[in-house]
Amino acid sequence: MIRITIFAGRRVAVFGLGASGIATAKALVAGGANVVCSDDSPAGMQAAAEAGLATADLKESNWAIYSALVLAPGVPLTHPEPHWAVRAAKLAGVEVIGDLELLARERRTQGFDVPLIAITGTNGKSTTTALIAHILQEAGRDTQVGGNIGTAMLSLEPFAPGRHYVIECSSYQIDLAPSFDPTVGVLLNVTPDHLDRHGTIENYAAVKAGLVRGAARAVVGIDDKYCRAIAEELRASKDADAVTTISSRPEAPSDVGVEDGDIILRRDGWISTVAGLAGIGSLRGAHNAENACAAAAALMALPEPLAPDAIARGLKTFPGLAHRMEQLGHVGRTLFVNDSKATNADSTEKALLSFPGGIYWIVGGKPKSGGIAPLTQYFDRIAKAYLIGEATDEFAATLDGKVAFERCGTLDAATAAAARDAANAAGSGNAPVVLLSPACASFDQFRNFEVRGDAFRALVAALPGIEMLRSSP
Repeated sequence: MIRITIFAGRRVAVFGLGASGIATAKALVAGGANVVCSDDSPAGMQAAAEAGLATADLKESNWAIYSALVLAPGVPLTHPEPHWAVRAAKLAGVEVIGDLELLARERRTQGFDVPLIAITGTNGKSTTTALIAHILQEAGRDTQVGGNIGTAMLSLEPFAPGRHYVIECSSYQIDLAPSFDPTVGVLLNVTPDHLDRHGTIENYAAVKAGLVRGAARAVVGIDDKYCRAIAEELRASKDADAVTTISSRPEAPSDVGVEDGDIILRRDGWISTVAGLAGIGSLRGAHNAENACAAAAALMALPEPLAPDAIARGLKTFPGLAHRMEQLGHVGRTLFVNDSKATNADSTEKALLSFPGGIYWIVGGKPKSGGIAPLTQYFDRIAKAYLIGEATDEFAATLDGKVAFERCGTLDAATAAAARDAANAAGSGNAPVVLLSPACASFDQFRNFEVRGDAFRALVAALPGIEMLRSSP
């Protein structure tokens, strides 16, 4: 645990008692604060009480006694309207912050010059976070990884000399961290998302920009107009060598990019190769090339930068993340891939682009607006589709006359049918790929996409002749 001492002897309210809220309250108590916890949910209040934390209904509180309200990221700060606790705190002149801000202030207070790499972006931030942490660990560096990726950031091991922190940051967390100052800040991309929480895409982009504005060194993708504008702004306000631009597009004028399957560094008119991506199945596709460029750029931007050979070694051994283009195993030439995290067409597009053809596509679930119509241009890559869940009729209508398909209903039936057909076609052409990339939410048949992906993994593991590459997340 990272003890938060900056509020020692003072009273602090913590609202929102999920995993990060409980971890925050414990860290504040361990640092000497007088903490009162609250939540709109009885389950949250019970969880805090079971953790030995003091709870109270803050609607009955005198807000003047609090030095800060520490808000869980999921509690509305501004949109669609401020939560009642936010309004009450601000009316009393009490600052509203989050766990990311606590981490930043405590890091400055303790005076440890620990490298902190923070990663955000609409897409790819979990993979990039995991990739950076993996490369650091493979290089023998003491590394802690957490934040939005899983482990609550204040539950990580305490600051110590030489210890590196790799933190995934959501826009909700950044919005509550006005003085966040990572060693390296990474902004991958900005596309419309979470507009219910930020109001407009411009507001959302401005929040994301906050992470790299406060960073000593910034790594920014330039493949969308919002990030290009942010990169230009940073170049005007920071030293030239403090900003590194990245892109997965060979034609883009980025500092770090991809050419002929290699990550390259452009500097002072010279081009040098950092690492090769060819043959790394866990980093297949243009989206993962962007993630790899970001990881390499961030690691080269550290005060004690990683050498290209160390980056290359780490890239080659990266196992990938569960449910995100996760390579499960082979039956003969057929590869089985779990992309259960693809809950919309935009995400599935990246999966379909990752293979030239021979795709046996398991698709469906609880459909989202637009369905799979935006994927029509990639239908020539699909050998056959296997339809599951509520989306079956809608997706059948979209595929009719364009792609062979089979109504399977359930994931187990679809997996068996796809494995059968891929085996029959495995003798020629592109190596077959049985791809679970549903382009749908899971809630019609599974509690979440993780449960759906775990079920697919188990079904694949039970196939005759399977050689598993990864049996568990």
